[in-house]
Amino acid sequence: MKRFFLLMLTIWRQKLWIYLSVALTGAVIGIFVLAPSYDYINAREQTVDPLSSIGYVLKQLGALFTGQLSHDNAMLIIFYAEIGAMLGLLSLVLYKFIHKRIVNIDHLKTELDKDLSSIIQKGEGSALEFKSSLRWDMTESRVNRSLEGVVLKTLAGFLNSHLSGTLLIGVADDGQIIGLDKDYQTLKKPNQDGFEQNIMAAIANNLGADLCQFVHVLFHVIDNKDVCRLIVSPAPRPVFLEQGNAPKFFVRTGGGTRDLNIQEALDYIHGRWKRFK
Repeated sequence: MKRFFLLMLTIWRQKLWIYLSVALTGAVIGIFVLAPSYDYINAREQTVDPLSSIGYVLKQLGALFTGQLSHDNAMLIIFYAEIGAMLGLLSLVLYKFIHKRIVNIDHLKTELDKDLSSIIQKGEGSALEFKSSLRWDMTESRVNRSLEGVVLKTLAGFLNSHLSGTLLIGVADDGQIIGLDKDYQTLKKPNQDGFEQNIMAAIANNLGADLCQFVHVLFHVIDNKDVCRLIVSPAPRPVFLEQGNAPKFFVRTGGGTRDLNIQEALDYIHGRWKRFK
């Protein structure tokens, strides 16, 4: 446990150093770019300085280093240093936000570029799982709503993962194409639209409506049979699924999905989502 806290302390120190560096860089830009630029524009408006913009900035920098700046100019420089620091921090936050979205988009594009038949041939793994159906029990030839819970468990495991995952519905464990016809027959709208609506409603009701945007639904036709392809992106928060009147936390381990005990879940959450520390 001590080594864990030391590691977390090191990570936070590194983060703090990054933010301080960005703020300092922004402050320098504010002092050496924004403030002289403002003074230059103001001087040009008053037609009192014949220097070029570069010459004027160099003159102001010389006054700054020799201590010849007036009190008003010094306060203005401090003001622009603060503005620069805030802009630097804001730029960092925006970069992290945009970069994360770009990574997710690129990952989704990579998944879309993969040929489905080739994916199935590789078999199940940590980022790929097959389900024969959503709610139709192949063994008992009847509707079995508990199968939806199995699908939701897999989705929760993928959502809690560090990387994207893919769930194929309508494909047996051995890669045989089963199709979705039996599932369609159990729906009010016996087609792809009804199937997608049912899945998204199940996600919203059991995992959280905010998570629907991280599950991308596609349909493919193989051997004249529909297969539903769910591409699941990592969730921005821990995802729990209630089973047996108790919330459970699922993760992908190898080629399957398992629930963690309380301590395991806490440790995993601390490592996966930094802001939940």
